[in-house]
Amino acid sequence: MPKISPLTPHWVTSSLGHPAAAAPHQHAALGDHLAQCSAQRGRLQGLENGAVELRRLVAGRFVTSALLLALLVGASLMAL
Repeated sequence: MPKISPLTPHWVTSSLGHPAAAAPHQHAALGDHLAQCSAQRGRLQGLENGAVELRRLVAGRFVTSALLLALLVGASLMAL
């Protein structure tokens, strides 16, 4: 039978009757982590954010975007 090490991490996923909230030091650690991740990604992060915004714009106006795309394809085929 395997023995459990006393060095094994232990946490509880219940709030044990208290309000479920993160401690201020946890918010600070998360903020630091996200800042480091963003700094490492650099320009790629900006490009990804732009792609997400473009996807939102197109998804919100799907019919208009499809019509505009069809017009552009039609105009380019007629130009040939």
